[in-house]
Amino acid sequence: MAIINVEHPSDGVVLLRLNRPEARNALNTELRHALSALFDDLGCDPQVRCIVITGDDRAFAAGADLKEIVDDGPIEIMQRGVLKLWRSLAHCPKPVIAAVNGVALGGGCELALHADIIVAGEGARFGQPEVRVGVMPGGGATQRLMRAIGKYKTMKLVLTGETITGREAAEMGLASEVVADERVVPRALEMAETIAAMPPIAIAMTKEAVMAGADAALDAGLLLERRLFEFQFATRDQKEGMRAFAEKRSPRFEGR
Repeated sequence: MAIINVEHPSDGVVLLRLNRPEARNALNTELRHALSALFDDLGCDPQVRCIVITGDDRAFAAGADLKEIVDDGPIEIMQRGVLKLWRSLAHCPKPVIAAVNGVALGGGCELALHADIIVAGEGARFGQPEVRVGVMPGGGATQRLMRAIGKYKTMKLVLTGETITGREAAEMGLASEVVADERVVPRALEMAETIAAMPPIAIAMTKEAVMAGADAALDAGLLLERRLFEFQFATRDQKEGMRAFAEKRSPRFEGR
């Protein structure tokens, strides 16, 4: 049985389903390596225009697999190379949508935080409960949550270990959208199909500008945005898009 099921629901869209139901999709070493390898491959595939990642009805991902690491020391934890595996997701050039049903806790919440868009179900539960088992977040939550929801909401989550609902996540800026549980994956796929129909060069550069500019001074971010905008006038898709608009027809983008 595959630890991640890979589906191709429409042109340019790849759906990844985590498949460890017996462990509520907890992130063990095998699953982490499989995710990293898939994101490396999909990020380089010109046929892929958007990636959706999900779990099942009970769990997006319940966190790290504590059974693997409970007896590790700091050297063993370091040698697991988890930070390198997270980088494959963080640096993926393709838009990534997390479709979250059930629990997204600890590493599962951090996995969702690596996405560009989060679609949450009404029954989803987000949280960083690491402090309740004697540690702190180690997959980026202290930094990514801060950037997403601010200091005070982040501190409440990481210092208490409390969980929040999908609706609460959307209200505080952790989720892009909240929908009924049965609509989570269909809605994420609708968004993915919309993105996949857009000019891929413009999409890639838009993501690059947003991600690089997040940690840059405003002037530097604005300059990067302007230069990338100007560069797009060298693409066929820019000519096609603007001509199609003027001619009142649907554009056909080729990624050139």
